Amino acid sequence: MPNSKEIEAKSRKPMPRGYVLSADEGEHLIHFRDGGNIFIKLDPVTGSHSLGLGTQQLPKGSGIPVHRHLERDEAFYILEGGGTVTLNEVRHRCERGGTIFIPKDTWHGFSSPDQELVLLWIMVPPGLDGFFRETCSRPGEPRKEMTREQINAIGLKYGAEYR
Repeated sequence: MPNSKEIEAKSRKPMPRGYVLSADEGEHLIHFRDGGNIFIKLDPVTGSHSLGLGTQQLPKGSGIPVHRHLERDEAFYILEGGGTVTLNEVRHRCERGGTIFIPKDTWHGFSSPDQELVLLWIMVPPGLDGFFRETCSRPGEPRKEMTREQINAIGLKYGAEYR
């Protein structure tokens, strides 16, 4: 049980303040595998300890390997383009304006073989932001070179398991 000094210190912690970001604002990262743009818009670093939100660009011909989040629900809204989402071995077409809900522990992945796909992702609780920070690079920096084993280890650190 926390003592009175710990409780007092927590009560003085500033409350998160709201903010407004434009389309190109947020923490900008370049994906390690396909060079797509990622913008982290909301996460524990920016004040939300219960929600993560951002965008991810999948260039034409790329995708997200099949994986699952062991302790996190995830939702996507398709901002641009189209492709395929796989949920528990079943492939579904997805296109601009579509919504995808993925409960925790559900195997899923994306492919964008014919066109770019831009996704808005929402994760509860957050965690995807930390994975992206460890695997992706900032604009102008060289892309990180990692083995599949390294990616899997970082994924597990954030509660994600890859097939």
